[in-house]
Amino acid sequence: MARPPVDLVPADAPAESLTHNTLNGVTGGIWRTRRDGRPAVLKLLAPPGRPGPTHWAGSADPGHWNYWRREVEAYRSGLATTAYPGLAAPAPLAVEDRPDGTVALWLTDAPGRPGTACSAADLGEVAGRLGAGHARWLADPPGRARPGPDRAPDWLARDWLRDYTLSRPVPEPVPWEHPVAVAAWPAPLRAALRRLWERRHDVVAATDRLPRTLCHHDVWPMNLVFADAGPVLLDWSGVGPGPVGEDAANLVLDTFLDGLVDVALLDEVAATVLDGYRAGLGRAVDPATVTRAVRLTGAAKYVWLAPLMLTRLGGPTGQTYDRRDEAEIMAGRRPVLELLVRWAATALD
Repeated sequence: MARPPVDLVPADAPAESLTHNTLNGVTGGIWRTRRDGRPAVLKLLAPPGRPGPTHWAGSADPGHWNYWRREVEAYRSGLATTAYPGLAAPAPLAVEDRPDGTVALWLTDAPGRPGTACSAADLGEVAGRLGAGHARWLADPPGRARPGPDRAPDWLARDWLRDYTLSRPVPEPVPWEHPVAVAAWPAPLRAALRRLWERRHDVVAATDRLPRTLCHHDVWPMNLVFADAGPVLLDWSGVGPGPVGEDAANLVLDTFLDGLVDVALLDEVAATVLDGYRAGLGRAVDPATVTRAVRLTGAAKYVWLAPLMLTRLGGPTGQTYDRRDEAEIMAGRRPVLELLVRWAATALD
Protein backbone atom coordinates (compact mmCIF):
# COMPACT_ATOMS: atom_id res chain seq x y z
CA MET A 1 0.00 0.00 0.00
CA ALA A 2 1.72 3.17 -1.21
CA ARG A 3 -0.19 5.49 1.11
CA PRO A 4 -2.27 4.99 4.23
CA PRO A 5 -6.06 5.08 3.96
CA VAL A 6 -7.34 8.64 3.52
CA ASP A 7 -9.54 8.38 6.61
CA LEU A 8 -6.33 8.04 8.62
CA VAL A 9 -4.00 10.37 6.70
CA PRO A 10 -5.47 12.91 4.26
CA ALA A 11 -4.21 12.67 0.69
CA ASP A 12 -2.42 16.02 0.94
CA ALA A 13 -0.63 15.13 4.20
CA PRO A 14 2.94 13.75 4.28
CA ALA A 15 3.25 9.97 4.47
CA GLU A 16 6.59 8.25 3.98
CA SER A 17 6.32 4.49 3.55
CA LEU A 18 8.83 2.76 5.85
CA THR A 19 10.69 -0.43 4.97
CA HIS A 20 9.10 -3.51 6.51
CA ASN A 21 8.43 -7.18 5.80
CA THR A 22 5.73 -6.94 3.13
CA LEU A 23 5.28 -10.74 3.19
CA ASN A 24 3.94 -10.66 6.75
CA GLY A 25 0.16 -10.88 6.61
CA VAL A 26 -0.19 -8.93 9.85
CA THR A 27 1.35 -5.71 8.53
CA GLY A 28 -0.81 -3.65 6.21
CA GLY A 29 1.74 -0.84 6.02
CA ILE A 30 3.97 1.45 8.10
CA TRP A 31 4.31 5.18 7.45
CA ARG A 32 6.09 8.14 8.95
CA THR A 33 3.51 10.93 9.03
CA ARG A 34 2.00 13.40 11.50
CA ARG A 35 -0.78 13.26 14.07
CA ASP A 36 -2.16 16.28 15.89
CA GLY A 37 0.64 18.39 14.46
CA ARG A 38 3.52 16.22 15.70
CA PRO A 39 5.69 13.60 13.97
CA ALA A 40 4.21 10.13 14.27
CA VAL A 41 4.42 6.63 12.88
CA LEU A 42 1.29 4.84 11.73
CA LYS A 43 1.28 1.04 11.64
CA LEU A 44 -1.74 -0.65 10.09
CA LEU A 45 -2.38 -4.14 11.46
CA ALA A 46 -4.52 -6.58 9.49
CA PRO A 47 -6.55 -9.56 10.76
CA PRO A 48 -5.95 -13.05 9.35
CA GLY A 49 -6.99 -13.63 5.77
CA ARG A 50 -4.74 -11.32 3.75
CA PRO A 51 -3.21 -12.93 0.64
CA GLY A 52 0.37 -14.00 1.04
CA PRO A 53 2.71 -16.89 1.92
CA THR A 54 1.25 -19.36 4.40
CA HIS A 55 4.35 -19.22 6.61
CA TRP A 56 3.84 -15.46 7.07
CA ALA A 57 0.08 -15.61 7.67
CA GLY A 58 -1.35 -13.84 10.67
CA SER A 59 -3.25 -15.78 13.30
CA ALA A 60 -6.24 -15.16 15.56
CA ASP A 61 -4.74 -17.50 18.19
CA PRO A 62 -3.31 -15.21 20.92
CA GLY A 63 -0.42 -17.58 21.62
CA HIS A 64 0.59 -18.08 17.98
CA TRP A 65 4.00 -16.68 17.05
CA ASN A 66 2.31 -14.30 14.54
CA TYR A 67 -0.80 -13.30 16.49
CA TRP A 68 -2.05 -10.24 14.65
CA ARG A 69 -3.01 -8.06 17.65
CA ARG A 70 -0.01 -8.77 19.89
CA GLU A 71 1.72 -5.45 19.31
CA VAL A 72 -1.49 -3.56 20.11
CA GLU A 73 -1.80 -5.46 23.38
CA ALA A 74 1.87 -4.91 24.19
CA TYR A 75 1.38 -1.16 23.94
CA ARG A 76 -2.06 -1.04 25.60
CA SER A 77 -0.77 -3.00 28.59
CA GLY A 78 2.33 -0.84 28.92
CA LEU A 79 4.63 -3.85 28.46
CA ALA A 80 6.37 -2.48 25.36
CA THR A 81 7.41 0.71 27.11
CA THR A 82 8.40 -0.87 30.44
CA ALA A 83 9.75 -4.35 29.61
CA TYR A 84 13.41 -3.33 29.42
CA PRO A 85 14.07 -0.04 31.25
CA GLY A 86 17.37 0.48 29.41
CA LEU A 87 15.74 0.15 25.99
CA ALA A 88 13.03 2.67 25.20
CA ALA A 89 10.05 1.99 22.97
CA PRO A 90 7.98 4.56 21.08
CA ALA A 91 5.12 5.93 23.15
CA PRO A 92 1.65 4.95 21.93
CA LEU A 93 -0.49 7.87 20.76
CA ALA A 94 -3.71 6.06 19.81
CA VAL A 95 -5.17 2.72 18.86
CA GLU A 96 -8.10 2.83 16.44
CA ASP A 97 -10.21 -0.18 15.53
CA ARG A 98 -11.45 0.41 11.98
CA PRO A 99 -14.70 -0.74 10.30
CA ASP A 100 -12.81 -3.03 7.88
CA GLY A 101 -11.35 -5.01 10.80
CA THR A 102 -7.87 -3.50 10.66
CA VAL A 103 -6.30 -1.63 13.57
CA ALA A 104 -4.39 1.64 13.29
CA LEU A 105 -1.56 1.80 15.82
CA TRP A 106 -0.21 5.33 16.21
CA LEU A 107 3.22 5.76 17.83
CA THR A 108 5.57 8.64 18.47
CA ASP A 109 8.29 8.91 15.88
CA ALA A 110 11.73 7.96 17.21
CA PRO A 111 14.27 10.37 15.74
CA GLY A 112 17.88 9.33 15.69
CA ARG A 113 20.51 7.36 13.84
CA PRO A 114 19.07 4.29 12.08
CA GLY A 115 20.11 0.91 13.41
CA THR A 116 21.73 -0.03 10.11
CA ALA A 117 24.31 2.74 10.71
CA CYS A 118 25.48 0.92 13.85
CA SER A 119 28.96 0.16 15.09
CA ALA A 120 30.02 -2.88 17.09
CA ALA A 121 30.08 -0.67 20.19
CA ASP A 122 26.47 0.40 19.52
CA LEU A 123 25.33 -3.21 19.39
CA GLY A 124 27.34 -4.07 22.49
CA GLU A 125 25.50 -1.30 24.33
CA VAL A 126 22.14 -2.67 23.16
CA ALA A 127 23.18 -6.15 24.29
CA GLY A 128 24.14 -4.89 27.75
CA ARG A 129 20.81 -3.17 28.22
CA LEU A 130 19.02 -6.21 26.85
CA GLY A 131 20.84 -8.47 29.30
CA ALA A 132 19.84 -6.23 32.22
CA GLY A 133 16.26 -6.32 31.00
CA HIS A 134 16.31 -10.10 30.71
CA ALA A 135 17.80 -10.42 34.20
CA ARG A 136 14.85 -8.67 35.83
CA TRP A 137 12.42 -11.14 34.24
CA LEU A 138 14.28 -14.21 35.43
CA ALA A 139 12.92 -13.66 38.94
CA ASP A 140 9.30 -13.51 37.78
CA PRO A 141 7.13 -15.92 35.80
CA PRO A 142 8.34 -15.38 32.23
CA GLY A 143 6.23 -12.84 30.44
CA ARG A 144 4.37 -11.47 33.46
CA ALA A 145 3.90 -7.74 32.95
CA ARG A 146 4.83 -5.52 35.92
CA PRO A 147 2.84 -4.62 37.86
CA GLY A 148 1.22 -7.79 36.72
CA PRO A 149 -1.45 -10.33 37.26
CA ASP A 150 -0.58 -13.68 38.78
CA ARG A 151 -0.93 -15.20 35.34
CA ALA A 152 0.91 -14.16 32.16
CA PRO A 153 -1.34 -12.52 29.54
CA ASP A 154 -2.62 -15.00 26.98
CA TRP A 155 -1.57 -12.73 24.09
CA LEU A 156 2.14 -13.32 24.70
CA ALA A 157 3.77 -15.68 22.21
CA ARG A 158 3.56 -19.18 23.70
CA ASP A 159 6.73 -20.66 22.18
CA TRP A 160 7.94 -18.21 19.57
CA LEU A 161 11.30 -19.81 18.79
CA ARG A 162 9.96 -23.31 18.24
CA ASP A 163 6.86 -22.20 16.33
CA TYR A 164 8.69 -19.79 14.04
CA THR A 165 11.69 -22.02 13.33
CA LEU A 166 9.74 -25.18 12.56
CA SER A 167 7.20 -23.35 10.37
CA ARG A 168 9.76 -22.25 7.78
CA PRO A 169 8.86 -23.86 4.42
CA VAL A 170 11.82 -26.08 3.52
CA PRO A 171 10.80 -28.67 0.90
CA GLU A 172 12.66 -31.96 0.84
CA PRO A 173 14.98 -33.12 -0.55
CA VAL A 174 17.37 -30.23 0.01
CA PRO A 175 19.81 -29.89 -2.93
CA TRP A 176 23.01 -29.79 -0.88
CA GLU A 177 25.13 -30.53 -3.97
CA HIS A 178 23.57 -27.90 -6.21
CA PRO A 179 26.32 -26.44 -8.44
CA VAL A 180 25.73 -22.92 -7.10
CA ALA A 181 26.05 -24.19 -3.53
CA VAL A 182 29.19 -26.17 -4.36
CA ALA A 183 30.77 -23.07 -5.90
CA ALA A 184 29.83 -20.75 -3.03
CA TRP A 185 30.18 -22.91 0.08
CA PRO A 186 33.00 -25.41 0.72
CA ALA A 187 32.14 -29.06 1.35
CA PRO A 188 32.82 -28.96 5.14
CA LEU A 189 30.40 -26.04 5.54
CA ARG A 190 27.68 -27.75 3.52
CA ALA A 191 28.15 -30.95 5.49
CA ALA A 192 27.91 -29.12 8.82
CA LEU A 193 24.79 -27.23 7.70
CA ARG A 194 23.24 -30.51 6.57
CA ARG A 195 23.93 -32.17 9.93
CA LEU A 196 22.46 -29.16 11.71
CA TRP A 197 19.30 -29.34 9.61
CA GLU A 198 18.92 -33.08 10.22
CA ARG A 199 19.19 -32.43 13.98
CA ARG A 200 16.80 -29.46 13.97
CA HIS A 201 14.27 -30.97 16.36
CA ASP A 202 17.01 -31.90 18.83
CA VAL A 203 18.52 -28.41 18.56
CA VAL A 204 15.21 -26.70 19.26
CA ALA A 205 14.44 -29.13 22.11
CA ALA A 206 17.80 -28.32 23.70
CA THR A 207 16.76 -24.68 24.05
CA ASP A 208 13.89 -25.79 26.30
CA ARG A 209 16.41 -26.58 29.02
CA LEU A 210 17.79 -23.04 29.16
CA PRO A 211 16.65 -20.44 31.72
CA ARG A 212 13.56 -18.55 30.52
CA THR A 213 12.99 -14.83 30.35
CA LEU A 214 10.88 -12.29 28.47
CA CYS A 215 12.14 -12.06 24.88
CA HIS A 216 11.45 -9.48 22.19
CA HIS A 217 12.17 -12.10 19.48
CA ASP A 218 13.20 -9.66 16.73
CA VAL A 219 16.13 -7.56 17.95
CA TRP A 220 18.10 -6.45 14.88
CA PRO A 221 19.20 -3.16 13.30
CA MET A 222 15.97 -2.55 11.40
CA ASN A 223 14.17 -2.49 14.76
CA LEU A 224 16.68 -0.17 16.44
CA VAL A 225 17.08 3.60 16.49
CA PHE A 226 20.04 5.19 18.25
CA ALA A 227 18.54 8.31 19.81
CA ASP A 228 20.34 10.92 21.90
CA ALA A 229 18.79 9.50 25.07
CA GLY A 230 19.71 5.91 24.23
CA PRO A 231 18.64 3.03 21.99
CA VAL A 232 14.98 2.66 21.01
CA LEU A 233 13.60 -0.82 20.28
CA LEU A 234 10.77 -1.08 17.75
CA ASP A 235 8.26 -3.78 16.70
CA TRP A 236 6.85 -5.58 19.73
CA SER A 237 4.76 -8.02 17.68
CA GLY A 238 6.62 -11.14 18.86
CA VAL A 239 7.10 -10.48 22.57
CA GLY A 240 6.78 -13.46 24.88
CA PRO A 241 8.69 -15.94 27.04
CA GLY A 242 11.78 -17.52 25.55
CA PRO A 243 15.24 -18.83 26.37
CA VAL A 244 18.00 -16.62 27.66
CA GLY A 245 20.40 -15.76 24.85
CA GLU A 246 17.89 -15.80 22.01
CA ASP A 247 17.60 -12.05 21.52
CA ALA A 248 21.39 -11.59 21.75
CA ALA A 249 21.99 -14.35 19.21
CA ASN A 250 19.53 -12.81 16.80
CA LEU A 251 21.18 -9.42 17.22
CA VAL A 252 24.50 -10.90 16.07
CA LEU A 253 23.25 -13.01 13.16
CA ASP A 254 20.43 -10.89 11.78
CA THR A 255 22.63 -7.80 11.71
CA PHE A 256 24.46 -9.32 8.73
CA LEU A 257 22.14 -11.75 6.96
CA ASP A 258 20.47 -9.19 4.69
CA GLY A 259 23.59 -7.32 3.66
CA LEU A 260 22.57 -4.16 5.52
CA VAL A 261 25.76 -4.01 7.65
CA ASP A 262 29.30 -4.83 6.47
CA VAL A 263 29.95 -8.50 7.24
CA ALA A 264 33.59 -7.63 7.96
CA LEU A 265 32.31 -6.53 11.38
CA LEU A 266 30.87 -9.98 12.17
CA ASP A 267 33.55 -11.30 14.52
CA GLU A 268 33.83 -7.99 16.38
CA VAL A 269 30.07 -7.73 16.77
CA ALA A 270 29.76 -11.34 17.93
CA ALA A 271 32.37 -10.80 20.65
CA THR A 272 31.10 -7.37 21.69
CA VAL A 273 27.46 -8.45 21.89
CA LEU A 274 28.29 -11.54 23.93
CA ASP A 275 30.44 -9.52 26.34
CA GLY A 276 27.77 -6.85 26.69
CA TYR A 277 24.97 -9.35 27.19
CA ARG A 278 26.87 -11.30 29.86
CA ALA A 279 27.69 -8.08 31.67
CA GLY A 280 24.06 -6.97 31.54
CA LEU A 281 22.81 -10.25 32.99
CA GLY A 282 25.36 -9.97 35.77
CA ARG A 283 25.05 -12.78 38.29
CA ALA A 284 21.56 -13.79 37.18
CA VAL A 285 23.01 -16.55 34.95
CA ASP A 286 26.54 -17.95 35.06
CA PRO A 287 28.72 -16.80 32.13
CA ALA A 288 29.28 -20.29 30.69
CA THR A 289 25.52 -20.89 30.48
CA VAL A 290 25.01 -17.51 28.82
CA THR A 291 27.66 -18.25 26.20
CA ARG A 292 26.15 -21.64 25.43
CA ALA A 293 22.63 -20.16 25.36
CA VAL A 294 23.55 -17.53 22.78
CA ARG A 295 25.22 -20.10 20.55
CA LEU A 296 22.47 -22.70 20.93
CA THR A 297 19.56 -20.34 20.36
CA GLY A 298 21.33 -18.82 17.37
CA ALA A 299 21.68 -22.28 15.84
CA ALA A 300 18.03 -23.03 16.58
CA LYS A 301 16.74 -19.72 15.21
CA TYR A 302 18.45 -20.15 11.82
CA VAL A 303 18.69 -23.92 11.45
CA TRP A 304 16.37 -23.62 8.43
CA LEU A 305 18.12 -20.79 6.58
CA ALA A 306 20.72 -22.62 4.49
CA PRO A 307 18.39 -25.41 3.33
CA LEU A 308 15.70 -22.89 2.42
CA MET A 309 18.22 -20.85 0.42
CA LEU A 310 19.27 -23.96 -1.50
CA THR A 311 15.70 -24.93 -2.39
CA ARG A 312 15.19 -21.45 -3.87
CA LEU A 313 18.29 -21.37 -6.07
CA GLY A 314 17.45 -20.27 -9.58
CA GLY A 315 14.17 -18.69 -8.51
CA PRO A 316 13.00 -15.71 -6.44
CA THR A 317 15.09 -15.22 -3.33
CA GLY A 318 12.03 -14.44 -1.22
CA GLN A 319 13.88 -11.56 0.42
CA THR A 320 12.23 -8.39 1.68
CA TYR A 321 15.24 -6.41 2.89
CA ASP A 322 18.13 -7.97 0.95
CA ARG A 323 18.60 -6.38 -2.48
CA ARG A 324 21.66 -8.43 -3.50
CA ASP A 325 21.52 -10.96 -6.32
CA GLU A 326 21.69 -14.71 -5.73
CA ALA A 327 25.47 -15.00 -6.01
CA GLU A 328 26.03 -12.04 -3.70
CA ILE A 329 23.66 -13.47 -1.10
CA MET A 330 25.37 -16.87 -1.20
CA ALA A 331 28.81 -15.30 -0.77
CA GLY A 332 27.72 -12.64 1.73
CA ARG A 333 26.00 -15.10 4.04
CA ARG A 334 28.84 -17.61 4.05
CA PRO A 335 30.69 -16.01 7.03
CA VAL A 336 27.45 -15.88 9.03
CA LEU A 337 26.68 -19.53 8.29
CA GLU A 338 30.24 -20.48 9.23
CA LEU A 339 29.75 -18.74 12.57
CA LEU A 340 26.41 -20.52 12.97
CA VAL A 341 27.91 -23.98 12.56
CA ARG A 342 30.79 -23.12 14.92
CA TRP A 343 28.23 -22.01 17.50
CA ALA A 344 26.24 -25.22 17.00
CA ALA A 345 29.33 -27.42 17.31
CA THR A 346 30.32 -25.93 20.67
CA ALA A 347 26.80 -25.59 22.07
CA LEU A 348 25.71 -29.15 21.23
CA ASP A 349 28.81 -30.98 22.51
